Amino acid sequence: MKHRQTMLFLLLSAGLAAPLTAKAQQGPGFGLGPGTGMGHHGPGHAGDGVPAFLRGIELTEAQQDKVFAATYAQEPLLHEQKKIAFKAHAQLRALAASAQYDDAQAATLANTAAQATARISLEHARLEQQLLALLTPEQRTQLAARQARHEGGPGRQGQRPRPPAPV
Repeated sequence: MKHRQTMLFLLLSAGLAAPLTAKAQQGPGFGLGPGTGMGHHGPGHAGDGVPAFLRGIELTEAQQDKVFAATYAQEPLLHEQKKIAFKAHAQLRALAASAQYDDAQAATLANTAAQATARISLEHARLEQQLLALLTPEQRTQLAARQARHEGGPGRQGQRPRPPAPV
């Protein structure tokens, strides 16, 4: 009887812990909104606060400090724009499901979400340019060589090019 209770306890504990374990293994996401946001460091950032495109480049301590300062200086703006986009998307979904659908209001919400997303993209481009300006000529050469090796784009690293599709 005691063995049965122990097994039942272990099964229940494992069942309750599984969602937490899965969530912990996911890491930061790339959606919009609270809980599904771009993560604490934003998209493409390593856990040390260095953007992914700079990983593997040896930065001096002064460069690391400047990367940190630039990255975190834009966090409040990015956070605000993510909230705006998330709320606009949520309101648009609610409007689409409601009996009082209004096309003009839907267009306004879609534009609000698009503008917030565009501001986020612009801030990412500005940050990348700002960080590239911090690199020495040798570091830029190293970065260019690495990018040339991975020309397939994100998610294609280490993969062979696909053959052309049959006609």
